[in-house]
Amino acid sequence: ELLGKEAALYVPSGTMANQICLRILTEPGDEIICEKDCHIFNYESGSPAALSGIQLHPLDGKLGVISPSQVEEVIRPVSAYYMPRTKVIEIENTHNRAGGTIHPLENIKALRQLADKYNLCMHLDGARIWNASAVTGIPVNEYAKYFDTVSCCLSKGLGAPVGSVIASTKEMINKAFRIRKAWGGGMRQVGVIAAAGLYALQNNRERLKEDHEKVRILADAINKNPNLEIDMESVQTNILIFKPLNITPDDAINKCKEKGLLLSGGKINTLRAVTHLDVSFEEIHAAIKIMEEVF
Repeated sequence: ELLGKEAALYVPSGTMANQICLRILTEPGDEIICEKDCHIFNYESGSPAALSGIQLHPLDGKLGVISPSQVEEVIRPVSAYYMPRTKVIEIENTHNRAGGTIHPLENIKALRQLADKYNLCMHLDGARIWNASAVTGIPVNEYAKYFDTVSCCLSKGLGAPVGSVIASTKEMINKAFRIRKAWGGGMRQVGVIAAAGLYALQNNRERLKEDHEKVRILADAINKNPNLEIDMESVQTNILIFKPLNITPDDAINKCKEKGLLLSGGKINTLRAVTHLDVSFEEIHAAIKIMEEVF
């Protein structure tokens, strides 16, 4: 109901959610157009090729956003039997590797028009779509209605211990049931953990705004530190990507960990910080002090 689709299916992980969606939309030899830093291209173990026999065509977006003109330029001619067949346009909203950036709704609408023009499908990796909605005020189902399939995560900002959901038409979800089983995602007594996801949906969506406030406080402090570099335009939701100038990312991660601050690596030579419901405002200020000591 939240996503405005006919049916939905619970799966163990976001990767499985995305891969099931791509599988039900494609045939072997098809091609997916996506942004070069997206999750399905960088963090899903080459699964499109390994599991579905499809390839990805990554485009260089700005803050994770690809334009209709970029996409149209690489759509394969239908008559070119010797080329892979363009089948799906995929976007990630919010965009993890770009720093939690939001894909503008108007651009999504334009991509949908393009997809219809060329008889293509669209998939939304909406692992953090709840964060986009919390910032823009645009309902999640308004984002979702432009896509044939949608995946979303219950265990990131929403705080459930595990689980993702895919949503589409009843026909597509019936196909997804079979693929989930074949890929080992059909679990017994799954209602026990699905209940936590339901609680998260009912209780934790509104509080996502707090995570965004925490990130802004942290980003402002990073921006004032001469030994750190951050693109403030990318600070939109609950993820920060920033660059240390006086220390390597690996050394920074280790030194911060020794002092009780957990960071991870982002893209090359960058660090990544994420706020969520288990990080308090007090801990944000403690993190700032640790960063002042390390950087």
